[in-house]
Amino acid sequence: MGTESHYHSKKDRVFVRAIAGEYNLKTELARLRSLPRIRSGDNIQFLDGPQTFSKHYLEPVDGLGQTLHIHLEEYAPGGKSQKHGHVNEAAFYILDGRGYEIHDGERYDWEAGDIAIVHNNCVHQHNNADPEKPARALVIKTKPMYMFMNMLFQKTVVPRPTEPTEHGVDFVPRQDDDTQI
Repeated sequence: MGTESHYHSKKDRVFVRAIAGEYNLKTELARLRSLPRIRSGDNIQFLDGPQTFSKHYLEPVDGLGQTLHIHLEEYAPGGKSQKHGHVNEAAFYILDGRGYEIHDGERYDWEAGDIAIVHNNCVHQHNNADPEKPARALVIKTKPMYMFMNMLFQKTVVPRPTEPTEHGVDFVPRQDDDTQI
């Protein structure tokens, strides 16, 4: 009989990590109920750039929720994101503009009112097709749930551009009330 690896056939395996440390449901519910239910987007700043900017509304680090990551993406005129892949799904509700996705080498065009779905394990890139106007999308991801299950895998294939596009040289992301739906 050969030796077994660290996964012993006679030993139970753990597939989801345990919540460790002090945990009390009543305490956690009291904490959650004491938190604001409305978060003003005016108090959240855009990050990144110069072609793709992100404004993160909800992440587990905020303590307001555990399973969702919601952020706003603004693509400068002609801008594009990094080419990347990850295990989790994502839904991009296109608020304004027009552009396209490249998913595993296939092009998918979008415009305001569309929803672009990024499937699990898809290498993709988001692109603004308009060289003179910005585009914007509200992004909802299940990434924190995948992190909790220790299933996070994310890889950048091509990094975010570090230089602005020709028409995006002095581009600054718009404030929320400037979005045209």
